[in-house]
Amino acid sequence: MDIVFERRGSGAPLVLLHGIGHRWQAWEPVLDLLAAERDVIAVDLPGFGASPPLPAGTPYTLDTAMANLAATFELLGLDRPHIAGNSLGGLFSLEAADRGLVSSATVLSPAGFFNAAEHRYAKAVLRASRLGANVPGPVLDRLARSPRRRAALFGMIYGRPDRLTVDALLADARALRDAPGFEATLRASRKVRFAGACADVPVTIAWGTKDRLLRAGQAVRAQRRLPHARFVWLEGCGHVPMGDDPELVAKVLLEGSDHPLLSATGEQATA
Repeated sequence: MDIVFERRGSGAPLVLLHGIGHRWQAWEPVLDLLAAERDVIAVDLPGFGASPPLPAGTPYTLDTAMANLAATFELLGLDRPHIAGNSLGGLFSLEAADRGLVSSATVLSPAGFFNAAEHRYAKAVLRASRLGANVPGPVLDRLARSPRRRAALFGMIYGRPDRLTVDALLADARALRDAPGFEATLRASRKVRFAGACADVPVTIAWGTKDRLLRAGQAVRAQRRLPHARFVWLEGCGHVPMGDDPELVAKVLLEGSDHPLLSATGEQATA
């Protein structure tokens, strides 16, 4: 299937995966910082951004996501690239690492470590955010231009929504509202938990201290599941930290992907 992506820079390939309801532009605040040292490929996942949804009858499962990711790597000529993901994209990145598809994984507030109550809470917040994005365009524009109302509208996702432009926030809201893969992905996530070990693959887990969607208890579970992983708190950042502190997030991503690429035989390969 057709996958929309943005590619910039040169160096070791680094694939970026966004969260549910988002788009590749979620990474825009850090793209050029990363592209100075990496060949960066920011992807619109199927059913989000400008990528079409999965074919009718195809389930939004981890197996489907991994098959699509492997096909995307092949299409782009990537052999075990580095990967980074936020939220849903973080879960996909960990799964790709566990299946040996990538050379390293750096994940920002990854999904897949919630309990049933936490999942219900996150689902309610996401649906409420999507409902809020359905107000008429002129009304949404006025709300987004008020600092207080902007914080109320986007504060569940961003720790510092005042640091993003109004146009970027409005485009995010439209992407959430219009994503054809949203409901199917959200329904499928109910029973999904990350149960892998990511053996022999370097993993970095980073979590925003102001993440109000996937809260700190899930960060603790992630550390327990992957005790060998490097863990970083992102001070003052929310669930989507790229816009909250681009310099800090870019630093974490560059450090997390600072490993030699591996060939299919496990030998070091030239990046």
